Amino acid sequence: MKILFSFFCDCIKLSFSGSKKYTIWIAFLLSGMLIGINAYCTQYKYGLAVTNMSDHVSWGFYISNFTFLVGVAAAAVMLVLPTYILKDVDFSKSVLLGEAIAVSALIMALCFVTVDMGGPQKLWHMIPGIGYFNWPNSMLTWDVLVLNGYLLLNTFIPFYILYCHYKGIKPNKAKVVPFIYLSVIWAVAIHLVTAFLYAGLPARPFWNSSLLGPRFLASAFAGGPALILLVLYFFKSQKIYSVEDVAFNKLSLVVTIAAQINLIMLGSELFKEFYWPTHHSESAQYMFFGLDGHHALTSTIWTAIACNVLATTILSIHPLRRNKSFLVSACFVLFLSIWAEKGMGLVVPGFIPSPLGEIVEYYPSMIELSVSYGILCLGLMIFTVLAKPAIEIEKGNLTYKGI
Repeated sequence: MKILFSFFCDCIKLSFSGSKKYTIWIAFLLSGMLIGINAYCTQYKYGLAVTNMSDHVSWGFYISNFTFLVGVAAAAVMLVLPTYILKDVDFSKSVLLGEAIAVSALIMALCFVTVDMGGPQKLWHMIPGIGYFNWPNSMLTWDVLVLNGYLLLNTFIPFYILYCHYKGIKPNKAKVVPFIYLSVIWAVAIHLVTAFLYAGLPARPFWNSSLLGPRFLASAFAGGPALILLVLYFFKSQKIYSVEDVAFNKLSLVVTIAAQINLIMLGSELFKEFYWPTHHSESAQYMFFGLDGHHALTSTIWTAIACNVLATTILSIHPLRRNKSFLVSACFVLFLSIWAEKGMGLVVPGFIPSPLGEIVEYYPSMIELSVSYGILCLGLMIFTVLAKPAIEIEKGNLTYKGI
């Protein structure tokens, strides 16, 4: 217990101390969180009426970000799998940062669900044995199980490994390897179950595609590792934490292949929707070309697709992918394009038109944007306080000094 207490004290102390730039960064994140809290207090007081969601479009910016962040969290498996199971040492120095990104993304995703429900006091409905947990019939209950289970796994595994390194001993494989195998399976499950949430709604033909689950995984394994690569590059350029070039090369190859598969699946969906269009294609018609004079998402989705194609093309050309400037730029553009196409481009068109044929367009309100900004700052804060001590422990600068 003494070592465990010392571990937490040293990590907390290190997480909230540092250079002037680091202090400004923490202050910036705290101010952003306060903006989000203030906006959420307004929403809590007046209800979801302060958002631009309605009976016609009941899922908006919150659920769009939730869906995307689940994919970011699942992408950590692309580091866990080669490191712990395939014994690829090239990823060993980056896997714990990938786990930190996964934990941060999951907490942000759960926060977006909470604010979308209208208030945290309603969460008790999803607690087994207390609320009405409609399991196994409801896909939402499966989503609750896999998300929280994956969060626990991604918290326990890096904690155990870092705690062992803090004590100066090697982790006991018998204690951690079973959970690592389970986390790999769980990573695939969290995104498939989220996809099935959409595909299982028969009144929304835009989501009724057997390709939705595999495409969720492809986009997640493109966007998530792209973000991880950007973070690793930033740490290396700032001389915070150095990762070998071979790890960048392998991770960029993962991003490239996933991005290529994602584009192929996108082309298949476009063929299905527009080769012989029916009235079930109206949601896709609205998103890509507008419908009855309504085209709020058209410019966004075409910009996202153009950026996606551009980034994938750059990554597919070997000399460009090996160039750090092109690689970083392509990953940044790819990440943003998948966020736009996988978020608002997936969720909102599913509600337009309504089952009765009504067209009500949706734009996020300033309250929604402010709350989302606060949640983003919370996620960055969590990643910061997890990554800083993890890096120092892995570098050997933070160890137990007791007797």
